[in-house]
Amino acid sequence: MRIGIGYDVHPLTRGRRLVLGGVEIPFDKGLSGWSDADVLTHAVMDALLGAAALGDIGRHFPHGAPRYRGISSLVLLREVKDKLEEQGWRVSNIDATIIAEQPMLSGYIGKMRQELSRALNITLSQVSVKASTSAELGFAGRGEGMTAYAIALIQGVSD
Repeated sequence: MRIGIGYDVHPLTRGRRLVLGGVEIPFDKGLSGWSDADVLTHAVMDALLGAAALGDIGRHFPHGAPRYRGISSLVLLREVKDKLEEQGWRVSNIDATIIAEQPMLSGYIGKMRQELSRALNITLSQVSVKASTSAELGFAGRGEGMTAYAIALIQGVSD
């Protein structure tokens, strides 16, 4: 068994869709980035890659590469799952937290969990997603961006 930690941050900007965990959230701003800027899914991918000692998402999906412009991060998450399986690993569970003052995310958490579990081909009970605020402190507290943290446990296929 191995554990990995993932972290990601993206600024909020007008004129972009807000996508978290593969779910589009109605909001007047979205996250800025090369792909869909799904901060939650990016943190999950980094946690999984880290657990398998395979580097980070920038190594596998470089910023600026035309193939990844606007791509759904769930597509990339499936590729990460495939990379893990090629190395003999399977996902045991994911625990992730989104840090944002707005919008309220509680009504979307269930759908995020469904999308992440589907992309990883694991059960819903193996995926935890939580949302918290930063008590109006820092860039997230000022509504300038969002952060996500994730922890992943992976297990050798033969275990």
